[in-house]
Amino acid sequence: MKSLWLSTVSEKKLAGVNEWLLEHVLTYDHFIQAMVITCGLLIAFLVGNRIKQRFAALDLNQRRFGQFLSAVLPLAAPFLWLVLLLVSLMVAMDAEWPHNLLTIAVNLLAVWMVIKTTSLFFNNTAWNRLIAVIAWTLASLNILDLLGPAVKLLDRFALKLGGLRISLLTVLTGLLTLALLLWGARLLSHFLEKRIRENSALSPSIQVLFIKLSKISLITIAILVGLRIVGLDLTGFSIFTGAVGVGIGFGLQKIFSNLISGIILLLDKSIKPGDVITVGETYGWVNSLGARYTSLIAPDGKEFLIPNEDLITQQVENWSFSNSTVCLMIPVGISYNADVRKAMALCEEAARQTARIIQNPPPQCLLVAFGESSINLELGAWINDPVNGVKNVKSDVLLKIWETFQEQGMEIPFPQRDVHIRSMPSGTEGMTAGEKK
Repeated sequence: MKSLWLSTVSEKKLAGVNEWLLEHVLTYDHFIQAMVITCGLLIAFLVGNRIKQRFAALDLNQRRFGQFLSAVLPLAAPFLWLVLLLVSLMVAMDAEWPHNLLTIAVNLLAVWMVIKTTSLFFNNTAWNRLIAVIAWTLASLNILDLLGPAVKLLDRFALKLGGLRISLLTVLTGLLTLALLLWGARLLSHFLEKRIRENSALSPSIQVLFIKLSKISLITIAILVGLRIVGLDLTGFSIFTGAVGVGIGFGLQKIFSNLISGIILLLDKSIKPGDVITVGETYGWVNSLGARYTSLIAPDGKEFLIPNEDLITQQVENWSFSNSTVCLMIPVGISYNADVRKAMALCEEAARQTARIIQNPPPQCLLVAFGESSINLELGAWINDPVNGVKNVKSDVLLKIWETFQEQGMEIPFPQRDVHIRSMPSGTEGMTAGEKK
């Protein structure tokens, strides 16, 4: 009896499911919408394959936007499918035909397109996941007809500051809008940076100045436009920002000082990328000028980040400021028994035979002092490429001088002292006599 009752209940449930499927899912309207979706898919992929074949015959690497086209071409068919579905959805809505299945398909395909498109421009996995979560959430709410109620609910959570009303919806919309605008500003700044660096008519310092000004301007415009788009009145922040600005000014005065110093360096062209400079005990060539610091690469490969303010307030030796030709002063010591004029001539000849030493002005050796153990000479030799290093060319010159002195029998002395004993201390005569025995 119990089994008969269970079978009857199961049959009723199955009948109810079949009736619901026939009434809500397997309907004529859904069949027509499914056919429209399928036809749109076939048309989109046929046209998309033709487009891919058309561009496959071209060398994309030789085209201006070849890399961009190579990344976007796989999305041609899905994009066409989305366009066809959107057109079909608008027609169905205007004609007041059933369109719930089309709405679901458009939302899902749009989310997929957004995720795939953003993955082309964002290499950060965290950002891609965040965008995917936001897109799927909005699509789910729209499919379930809950997007409008959700927006109203977020708008109810609001805070009033005088005449300014800030709601949770305003904050979320502002953050999303600001993120998109900053991303667009970043792409545009990279494009402008590339075009500026390709302009050979601009000096390196002017290029860096234009790049930094363009980045600052674009970021500022993006922030202001983002605030205006979400409906925030900037005048309402005047008192608040004034008080905060004073605090920030005291706390970040060093940062702003470095920022202004960097702009001054770029304007007066005293230091530019590629210059060879010495700041205090640090020597190297300028790799890049940042907003807060200057990157200086030493000959041993170490990279020093020097605050821009130090380059303004401290003494800086710029080896290539107005002229890249610099003189190297190389000390050389010879024995007191050596022929000084011959040694000076040999030093000059060794410098002339070194690859990076230029011949005009010619190398010149001078006698500068009589030392305790040697006659001190100083060889002056000129180079015009200090960016390639200074110690290495000094080493080459000294090595050549050593080889030349060895060939000519010229002695390079080492420190030594002669001790003369005028009288022996008392009590040591017998010791000395015993040693002689």
